[in-house]
Amino acid sequence: MFFRQLHVNCLVLFILLCTSYVLSMTKQQLKNSGKILKKTCMPKCAVTEEEVGDIDKGKFIEENNVMCYIACVYTMGQAVKNNKIMHDAMLKQVDMLFPPEMKEPVKAAIEQCRPVAKKYKDICEASYWTAKCIYEADPDNFVFA
Repeated sequence: MFFRQLHVNCLVLFILLCTSYVLSMTKQQLKNSGKILKKTCMPKCAVTEEEVGDIDKGKFIEENNVMCYIACVYTMGQAVKNNKIMHDAMLKQVDMLFPPEMKEPVKAAIEQCRPVAKKYKDICEASYWTAKCIYEADPDNFVFA
């Protein structure tokens, strides 16, 4: 299990490093790269496609396994470290990966939602409510695995 996690983390890091050499990705490429995270986190959190498949469309089911799925995706994407949401890391990823027309609106949504995580001690809840806040702040530019 440890080696599988290490392999997945290395793969995510490789994708992030490779894409940093490209000016940006399209929204579809961002969604496609999230499939790796989704494939890893779904079984870990015992969620179904029906529960998490439409998060990027604003369907947030308020159940612990869905909340932990979002935390898993954030963790795998380097947005959670030591059970804390790393907003600055999220902003850097947006700068590196997102298409130019999405960068400023997405960064503004992340900044607007920065205080949300402080309301929750549990990383699953903090991740869930942060993601939901970011979606509600800018649904047109929201991308999630």
